[in-house]
Amino acid sequence: MRFLPLLDKFIVGFRDRHRIPRLVLLLGISGGGLVSYSEVKSDPSVTDSSIPRTQGKKRLVVLGTGWAATSFLKDLDSSLYDVQVVSPRNYFAFTPLLPSVTCGTVEARSIVEPIRKLIKRKNDEIHYWEAECIKIDAANKQVHCLSKHDKSMEGKEEFLLDYDFLVIAVGAQSNTFNTPGVLEHCHFLKEVEDAQRIRRSVLDCFEKANLPNLSEEERKVILHFVVVGGGPTGVEFAAELHDFVCEDLVRLYPAVQNLVKITLVQSGDHILNMFDERISTFAEQKFQRDGIDVKMGYRVVEVTDKSINMKRKDTNESSSNPYGMIVWSTGIGTRPVINDFMDQIGQHDRRALATNEWLNVRGCDNVFAIGDCATIEQRKIMEDIFNIFKVADKDNSGTLTVQEFQDVIGELCERYPQLELYMKKKHMRNVADLLLGNKESNQTESKALNIEEFKLALAEVDSQMKSLPATAQVAAQQGAYLAKCFNHMHDSETKPEGPRRITEPGRHRFHPFRYKHFGQFAPLGGEQAAAELPGDWVSIGQSSQWLWYSVYASKQVSWRTRVLVLFDWTKRFVFGRDSSQI
Repeated sequence: MRFLPLLDKFIVGFRDRHRIPRLVLLLGISGGGLVSYSEVKSDPSVTDSSIPRTQGKKRLVVLGTGWAATSFLKDLDSSLYDVQVVSPRNYFAFTPLLPSVTCGTVEARSIVEPIRKLIKRKNDEIHYWEAECIKIDAANKQVHCLSKHDKSMEGKEEFLLDYDFLVIAVGAQSNTFNTPGVLEHCHFLKEVEDAQRIRRSVLDCFEKANLPNLSEEERKVILHFVVVGGGPTGVEFAAELHDFVCEDLVRLYPAVQNLVKITLVQSGDHILNMFDERISTFAEQKFQRDGIDVKMGYRVVEVTDKSINMKRKDTNESSSNPYGMIVWSTGIGTRPVINDFMDQIGQHDRRALATNEWLNVRGCDNVFAIGDCATIEQRKIMEDIFNIFKVADKDNSGTLTVQEFQDVIGELCERYPQLELYMKKKHMRNVADLLLGNKESNQTESKALNIEEFKLALAEVDSQMKSLPATAQVAAQQGAYLAKCFNHMHDSETKPEGPRRITEPGRHRFHPFRYKHFGQFAPLGGEQAAAELPGDWVSIGQSSQWLWYSVYASKQVSWRTRVLVLFDWTKRFVFGRDSSQI
């Protein structure tokens, strides 16, 4: 009888060391031998997660180390969770300065901070794995990860990581719009490595054009730089390239200084069309003065190894232009892992993961998405118009007074932010202006509206609904918001969301995410910048450039990068940009 306890201890110990189910091991022993481990595993090419769980803590897996993920990790109380971070990049990059890296204004190492250094501040409570998530299995609450390192042991590159909560912050990739030849012949500007490749290619073009056995026409082609996309990234790169050429390269390559041409191609009617019209106009005029050829209203139809083929949108006139280098900056597209995940959960044919106002992925419990890979699906006020009317009509009279609506306006503005935006746009001072109209707002607040009049008053509110821009500012705010939610939801019964409709009882356990716009910058070269700041304040000129310097320096994630960036700017002023290909 003493043998049985010893056998049980042996089984438990062997099972824990080799992660074999107890029942399988016991049956194997009783049958005269051990059952083969390969028969237990469903897929021998994928290893089970060997990462031990922290006792008494739910596992929180974060995918990505970009703006959203880093902001989330920075503000998260990591002592509450077993936090695992998975990303193929072991650093955070300050992406707004990538155009500066392309021309040596700022060095690449000055804008990156090792992710292990950031999480070290959390007393080693966060674990990082340098791997890429290739599949999200929401049904089994697992992520499939693939190590980027070459392994000598076959079958160890891929591993599984289970989770209780998942935060998806993998960002996005460049959108080619399926234009033929773009992937093969164009440069992109999304990662630090992209900026370094562009810098080497620019210098390669100048070295090649300086060879003695080329004609002038061949040199012109080689020194024709094309930028596709008139958004902030494309415009800033074109401005940086122009400064690099005029301030540094023409001194080193005087024989070809008059052969350089920069072309900016924009499909819309204006560049920087997401900015104030005054900024767009100023940018176009400045580029014209600088000699940058801005082609607006053109669509790129094909890119070959020698030319870029475009079509004018209004006349359908086609043109073919030879080039030396092309930078493609036309927006963002969805990563393959996100496309696969959206197919799993029924979000087909979307450009990004749909979340609710609490950043919870629709159709998935305990899965959240932040940053460029996600978009918030704001609920329309007209979808709940009857319920809103019913709740506000406290005396069940069938009509709604201004005072009755005033009692619920605060919660409505929080649940439907487009209502507040609509009132501001229409310069409405109070609820009476909204319900009764500006012409009748002097009437007594006792005037009542029936449901049809109430619907008519709110009919245009949903027109103010807008998707948030894919910017670092939005991603950082989402990460900080979600971290705050997680810090207060370690109780398993509490989730970061509240009532979906005003008719549901109780207040929001967590306020919905609200983006606060703190302004945006557009560096235009020549120490000139444009700034669009809160309160419809537009600033253009040298003062805006110095404001841009101060803001971007202050937003660095560490004092190390802050000092390095300031040093790079100072070095550029004193010594110029580095033109070596290293």
